[in-house]
Amino acid sequence: MNAFERPAWRSRAVPVMLVTAAVLIMAMCTVGAEGPAARVLPVLIGGSAVAAATWAVRRWRADRAEYERRLTAWAATEAVLAERLRIARDLHDLVSHGLGLITVRAAATRFEPEPPEMRAALDDIETVSRDTTAELRRMLTVLRDPAAPGPRAPLEGFEALPEIVRAAEAAGLRPALTVGDLGHVSPGVQVAVCRTVREGLANTARHAGPADVAVRVRRDGRHVVVSVADTGPADGWRPTPGAGHGLAGLRERVTSLGGTLTAERVDGGFHLVARIPDGPA
Repeated sequence: MNAFERPAWRSRAVPVMLVTAAVLIMAMCTVGAEGPAARVLPVLIGGSAVAAATWAVRRWRADRAEYERRLTAWAATEAVLAERLRIARDLHDLVSHGLGLITVRAAATRFEPEPPEMRAALDDIETVSRDTTAELRRMLTVLRDPAAPGPRAPLEGFEALPEIVRAAEAAGLRPALTVGDLGHVSPGVQVAVCRTVREGLANTARHAGPADVAVRVRRDGRHVVVSVADTGPADGWRPTPGAGHGLAGLRERVTSLGGTLTAERVDGGFHLVARIPDGPA
């Protein structure tokens, strides 16, 4: 159950406007009366009503701006929480797969009479155990709602990058994918890289239209670095910006892995860079 409720629209100006309307009606009732009070009272009531109405309009605008601010903050919080749940589900599936593989390989060693086969099985168990332990530690830092387990779905790895790029080409972009020598990369980092590429290409499609965009994935020491950089809006393109919640969710995913995410404009274009640690410290 979500602890953050959607903010409701309420304005303190509404009661004042109702009182102002009632005062104006009272002022109208004095029309036709005689005497000094009849001449002064409508002026006082009318002036007070105008001042109250002016205050009410300004108060209504201020309340509306505050509501929009709270609604934007709530939507950003919802995006972060949703991404954290997806991270937890992804890591849950990764750990389950790793433990299952360990069990299968360990059981198979009982029926391997040859030492080389047993040695290969033990090597597999050691590798998978290390990766699974690392993913499990990450999973423990992410909250998951037990009431909403969500569907189990195949997780993306580096083999999905060409398909992600082809989908961007179908949307009108001109992407170029470059993948360096990465060595062994843990499954959780591979998922984060794919999500970064998807978000970067989606941002380019919204902000720059049919533009050139370079997608690079490389290793820098113990970090995997992924960047998505476009050349800026195409001629005549009218940007259709989103709410920015996709970047907020992506930043939550990257930081949960101990990485950093930067999004900035460079030379008229937009650069999205994620730097994610992977491997022993």
